[in-house]
Amino acid sequence: MTSTPTRAARHRPAEPDVPAVSPLGTPAGLGRRAAAALSFRNIGAVYVWLLIAVLFSLWAPETFPTATTVKQVLNGNAVAGLVALSVVLPLAARVFDLSVAFTMSLTSVLTARFLVSAGLGPGTAITLAMTAALLVGVINGIVVVVLRVDSFIATLATGALIQSLITMVTNDSSITGLQLLAKPFANIAQLDAGGITLPVLYLLVAATAIWFLLEHTATGRRLYAAGFNQNAARLQGVRTDRLRFMTLVTSALLSGFAGVVFASSVGSGSPTAGTPYLLSAYAAAFVGATQLRAGRFNAWGTVIAVLLLGTGITGLGLATSAQWATSLFTGSVLIIALVLTGGRIALPTVLRRRKTPGDDLTVPDTVPDYVGPAPTPGKEA
Repeated sequence: MTSTPTRAARHRPAEPDVPAVSPLGTPAGLGRRAAAALSFRNIGAVYVWLLIAVLFSLWAPETFPTATTVKQVLNGNAVAGLVALSVVLPLAARVFDLSVAFTMSLTSVLTARFLVSAGLGPGTAITLAMTAALLVGVINGIVVVVLRVDSFIATLATGALIQSLITMVTNDSSITGLQLLAKPFANIAQLDAGGITLPVLYLLVAATAIWFLLEHTATGRRLYAAGFNQNAARLQGVRTDRLRFMTLVTSALLSGFAGVVFASSVGSGSPTAGTPYLLSAYAAAFVGATQLRAGRFNAWGTVIAVLLLGTGITGLGLATSAQWATSLFTGSVLIIALVLTGGRIALPTVLRRRKTPGDDLTVPDTVPDYVGPAPTPGKEA
């Protein structure tokens, strides 16, 4: 006898074929992860960086493709990288700090003045200069977080006040003296190993610390949550005001340290030390937001962007003497980065990472994976 299917079995819809998802530990899963990590969408700036290096190698074959150029790019952009990293944390919390350039100039001239005019030791001079940077960060935090002034306008106004203080201290003249050229202060930026100076190490340490904070701590997840949607984060129990305040303080301290390193590297305190770094810092931060963690401001993406910009500027300096070329290059890169991060122009299809069957099973990378305590009724989160 042949068994006949029951009525329920006859009317049961056919189960759809579900594509098998390769476990991440298998060769197929590892291959997919490697392809995603190396895709243009993930590290496009690296490919552009390599393309720039090839173009300048063809343009200036006698001067550009040398070990000296590599050291020049690293050493010459370490301070720019510190300033760029100083704006990453505020931007992650959706706060603009336009006073970083002025804070850098302030610590540069204060350190020089304490060393030359006051005759203080390097340790005391640096401590006092960094205390001034800390005060700037606290003032920025009070104006932006407590007084609720828009961060763009508030930090721009704070920068103007800092510039007036710099002018009062220096009369718009650089501070020079033998104390700035002598050890141990000169060693802060000029000590090197194999032609690579200490500021490169400072840059790597700062980038590692910011990367660890943003990617491997609850504070980092809360920073991203506050940046994506401050009101939603506050309802989830995130103390957004405290986070924004601390990012402004951290930004001032890091940019202030960059000013001390700058003074050590050039042997003088310049009242305009930080001015050239403001545009490049934000250009690097926004370009970095398109790399590695697309849509998120991150440390290593910013470092890659700094080196990309530094390579282009160094190449232009070696290939042509046009003074307008560097500003044109930096401004163009910033505009392109803003367009890409805003999603107004999509990448060509061939450059997009193909979706795999398991992609829809994971949480999108642009959604912060923060899980916090429920907010207490009647209290500010």
